[in-house]
Amino acid sequence: MSSFLPAVAEELLRDVKKAYQETSQIPDDLLLALKFVFGPSALQALDLVDQRSVSCLSSPSGRTVFQVVGGSGRLYTCYTSCHYCPCPAFAFSVLRKNDSLLCKHILAAYLCQAMGLSQQEAVTDQQMSDILSGKAGRGT
Repeated sequence: MSSFLPAVAEELLRDVKKAYQETSQIPDDLLLALKFVFGPSALQALDLVDQRSVSCLSSPSGRTVFQVVGGSGRLYTCYTSCHYCPCPAFAFSVLRKNDSLLCKHILAAYLCQAMGLSQQEAVTDQQMSDILSGKAGRGT
């Protein structure tokens, strides 16, 4: 998890991880807490998790990014290390209005990380460079 998130959000994600490891589900009280802390993006993020829309790409150099297929089918490269997503909702709700902690794509990446559900893909350093520069999509 990132130090950019408030402590309560990080603690909640740790609780989700622990509960999911023990029972392979998220209890109702934690689902309510997710909705309270992250707002409407919580349910949307959980839907992306259920649809297996999150991939974790890693390269031999140790770089890691998450790619999330949004509801519209568009692929977003999310940077959890610096808490950034290029989607319009992140720009508007997180950066401009400052009324959300995260967009659904980054939250889905955090949840998949906590639950161990992201699709793992190995890419070459050149592929990672292309992804980071916006020249390539999913694992190409």
